[in-house]
Amino acid sequence: MTAAGHDLGISQPAVSKVLRDLETHTGTRLLQRSSRAMQLTERGRVLYDATSGALSTIDAALEGVRSGAGSIAGDLHVHGPVCVGERHLSQIVFDFQSRHPDVKVSLTLEDREINLIEANIDLAVRVGRPEAQNLIVRRIGTSRRILVASPDYLARNGTPRSRRDLARHGLLVSTTIVSRQGMITLCRGGAMTEVPAHPVLTTNNPQVLIGALEAGLGIGTAQQLLVVDQLAARRLVRVLPQDEVKPSELFLTYASAKFLKPTVREFIDFMIPALQRVEGIN
Repeated sequence: MTAAGHDLGISQPAVSKVLRDLETHTGTRLLQRSSRAMQLTERGRVLYDATSGALSTIDAALEGVRSGAGSIAGDLHVHGPVCVGERHLSQIVFDFQSRHPDVKVSLTLEDREINLIEANIDLAVRVGRPEAQNLIVRRIGTSRRILVASPDYLARNGTPRSRRDLARHGLLVSTTIVSRQGMITLCRGGAMTEVPAHPVLTTNNPQVLIGALEAGLGIGTAQQLLVVDQLAARRLVRVLPQDEVKPSELFLTYASAKFLKPTVREFIDFMIPALQRVEGIN
């Protein structure tokens, strides 16, 4: 209630009164409330699902009028994965706000899918095709994955000359790379080959993975966009440079409303080419 009041610019008691009036008008309880939590009732869910699209259309229409007066302004809620967001998506947001200082952005970075409408998110960048059917999905490109290691590790353990040599090395991998059969997919010239993987470290955090690689703990699979600086400074080097790990696809998703808010549309048009220029994204 307090958070809703903050978003609407009214007090918490005023929110409570609006809700009571709405429940009186509909003749049914819309929220099940307790001292610890609240959730939609079945009838509340029906009303929410039936009206959320209309409310989005009204918001878009109002913003369209403001945009027609030459102003890109208002709130923009963006969601994205940590691997792309910490360095690249965040910088794109900064650059966008420099061009449009009247836009207030809420940027959430986390490695999970969310319900965009329930979370009040305007758009999201996803690694892998989203499964939800009620979204507009646009493909951004692929994030290249390569094999890398520290020069110190290779000096101590030797440099692999073939894919079979990888079996003699401990691998550092992200959680999504190794299949259930314990294989990773390597690509060369459009051909894909599965090779056995023997991870000594598996993590869902890209910074942990890069830290382990720089510490010389093994050979790892890394998204190229995350190790550009390390490669340039030779803190990491390519291993089997003729091979790449199967890339991840990047997608943009947003709710399929009849009208898209001009600020959201403007950001999409700004963000997609900016992401496609990032080294490591094809």
